[in-house]
Amino acid sequence: MSLGNRPGPQELNGGSAPAQTQPSPEWLDGLTTAAGIQENHNHYWSKDPSKLTTTSHLESYTVGTGLSLYTTQLLPALSAAQQEIILVTCFWAPSPSLNDLSHTLLHLSAQSLSRAPNTPKLRVRLCLSSRSVLQKLLHTSSPSGYTYPPSTWASKLGIPPPSSLRGLDLQIKSVFILPFSVMHPKFVIIDRRRALLPSCNLSHEIWLEGCLSLTGHIVPALVDFWRSAWGRNVLPSLPSLTPLPPEPLPTTPTILLPSPHHRSPRFRPLLSPPLPPATPLNTYLLHLLATSTAPLTLLTPNLTSPPLLPSLLSFLSRGNPLTIITNRRMMTLEQLLTAGTTTELFVHRLIRAYKKLFASSKQQRHPEVEEEGRPQVGKLRIAYYRCIQEGGPTKCHIKCTVVEGQVAVLGSGNMDRASWFTSQELGITILGHEAVTEVWATIEKELEGRLEEYFGY
Repeated sequence: MSLGNRPGPQELNGGSAPAQTQPSPEWLDGLTTAAGIQENHNHYWSKDPSKLTTTSHLESYTVGTGLSLYTTQLLPALSAAQQEIILVTCFWAPSPSLNDLSHTLLHLSAQSLSRAPNTPKLRVRLCLSSRSVLQKLLHTSSPSGYTYPPSTWASKLGIPPPSSLRGLDLQIKSVFILPFSVMHPKFVIIDRRRALLPSCNLSHEIWLEGCLSLTGHIVPALVDFWRSAWGRNVLPSLPSLTPLPPEPLPTTPTILLPSPHHRSPRFRPLLSPPLPPATPLNTYLLHLLATSTAPLTLLTPNLTSPPLLPSLLSFLSRGNPLTIITNRRMMTLEQLLTAGTTTELFVHRLIRAYKKLFASSKQQRHPEVEEEGRPQVGKLRIAYYRCIQEGGPTKCHIKCTVVEGQVAVLGSGNMDRASWFTSQELGITILGHEAVTEVWATIEKELEGRLEEYFGY
């Protein structure tokens, strides 16, 4: 889906475009509570969390498999780089996508060597977190991570040796913190001008994935996040490039939502679930559930985060419709290890609690809800993704929370316990009726015929 044909802030006939949805500043209050200050005080946004609120120009949102997104979106963007590439993924594995990345690196190296004498090499920073169970067990727990010696690029990472990449200033780093803290974000930054945020890893899974492409002020905000998480605040400046032409795309209010990793999983099996870390991403999602009055859809690979259960029930108790789309039997062992439960068990608990809420509402009157013409308890719909053709996407790996026509939260974060408590995550919120509606319409179109309706009440 291309968003490039959307009108700008002023229509061509001179009229005014519909007003943009502006970010609600109230969610920032959650970062200034005692828990929020304790959680965020060591991070670059702590002194001024409002810096996470910015703007962007949305170029496109595309849905496909991981391989198709690398082929049509990510690798062409890399090939167009002039000075710098930053590529961050979580899981790195032998795959057609990795083979295609290797060919792109060879092309970029040759292109860089063909430039005029004294032209700096193309700077490339590749970042990953997970290659295998053994790699994670033996990984350093230093936040600075492990930088791969060039002699290991071919044997351990499956890319060409340094002798074939002489045109690149290439560094490859992994960060993983035992026991469970993977660095889960996936994003690409090109020349600090353009960013792409895919949901896919550099891996072999045939899953349904999405990729957001955007420019504007969100890009330096992403660079700041990369500096703090991967660059350890070291990133040389870039020589000035030819100014970009004026953006023909409308300006979209955008929020960057980091969620730092946590080494302690805070397991409390015999006690009530702990509150989640008050990271920007967690805080914003809970704020949406606490304040939204429009229909809300959660599209998530897994669903096991304990704080979601009371928040979802509270949302429904205000008469708001809720749709949940998730997967069966996806990474079950990992769910049991990191959450002690599975998506299917969580769904069962939610439905059971919802039926009790619904039955209780029949015995109580809520005049304020009745006056607004809404049901006392919102309708709950739950659907499971299913593969409908041999060789097609077997699971849906897109992560998207949508408040109908108002807000879309994309990025790396799942609605599972690992994303909420231990993994590093990165979310991005776009606001505005037209952009949100088009992004969700693109996803919804790809979900047609692929959903097993499980519950509707």
